[in-house]
Amino acid sequence: RCNSGGEGLRAAPRTGRRRPGRGKIVATGVCHTDLYHLFEGMHKDGFPSVLGHEGAGIVESVGPGVTEFQPGDKVIPLFISQCRECRFCKNPKTNQCEKGWASGRHAMMASADSRFTCKGKKVLQFMGTSTFSQYTVMNQIAIAKIDPTAPLDKVCLLGCGICTGFGAAVNTAKVEPGSTCAVFGLGAVGLAAVMGCKSAGAKRIFAVDINPDKFEKAKVFGATDFVNPKDHDKPISQVLAEMTNGGVDYSLECVGNVTVMRSALESCVKGWGVSVLVGWTDLYDVATRPIQLIAGRTWKGSLFGGFKSKDGVPQMVKAYLDKKVKLDEFITHNMTLGQVNDAIELMKHGKWCVHTFSTIDDLPASCKHEQLTSVCFVFRPQHSDSPECFSTMTPLCCFQ
Repeated sequence: RCNSGGEGLRAAPRTGRRRPGRGKIVATGVCHTDLYHLFEGMHKDGFPSVLGHEGAGIVESVGPGVTEFQPGDKVIPLFISQCRECRFCKNPKTNQCEKGWASGRHAMMASADSRFTCKGKKVLQFMGTSTFSQYTVMNQIAIAKIDPTAPLDKVCLLGCGICTGFGAAVNTAKVEPGSTCAVFGLGAVGLAAVMGCKSAGAKRIFAVDINPDKFEKAKVFGATDFVNPKDHDKPISQVLAEMTNGGVDYSLECVGNVTVMRSALESCVKGWGVSVLVGWTDLYDVATRPIQLIAGRTWKGSLFGGFKSKDGVPQMVKAYLDKKVKLDEFITHNMTLGQVNDAIELMKHGKWCVHTFSTIDDLPASCKHEQLTSVCFVFRPQHSDSPECFSTMTPLCCFQ
């Protein structure tokens, strides 16, 4: 039973072959993909659901047949699995996996397999992870074991945004030393893309955003030139062409706006320019004139930066510990799990990275109880006829 602050919710381990048990989430970031689901995707993805997919935690228990993990391991949940057995995992050209949460052959926690329940009714899992919770349940093909010395409140960001942007530059675009690059959008993913271009040895890195307040932060990660499209009365592609003798060698679109995607492609130099789509949307079609591609430009897409997840995330953790990539500089706010709606608002208004911590001491007073075992923040409609019906999260408290 529960008090007036919430409803009974359970994150139950599943028994069976090769099924891990619960993992305690210690820290989680807020990503724009969470916002996309909340404000654009929930109409088709369903509710109520526990969001969050950029977390880090500690294994609490494992299920029968699990040999790769043991209680106490530090881990990062992965929204892209790596089973190492399917044709995609065996192919070095992709980081896709046939057993992912979004496939019909999923072996990780898709919504249909959610372990979250409330009063006997299923609460949907999000992207196979659901890190806006004290506990979650994962399959071992979607967890990366990391260095035990890694600070979870920093490396949790590697669960999505930082790997996505950094890898888009290094793995997908394959930025070359001495090249020119343009990064469109300076959120966390865009800043990570700037960092990736810098790491790859780019000579000039153009940071493009309509919010000039972000330029100083971009400079920290390696940007050399700054362009606000609002300052010009001509297309941004023309502006960049005039600044680079015909266009940049590489462009990375980190906004998720189809108009910006086209601009990013057309900002590339003809003959060899490569443009990478990193920003997420599936509500609109993207288009350009065929001559843009016929002239020798290449349009590519990048998911999770092209990293094979179980291999790539530990490598990025090591790179952070070796001071080869930045993480601390992405964090602009330290917040509690109980402040998750405030974190969402900050993200909506372009306040860069927002970092939240899921510690029991910081929970809403109504959810504190000596027998409390888990609190999740669940997205669900407040009123069916309200235009804001998907805009807030409600704490659901679980009792033994």
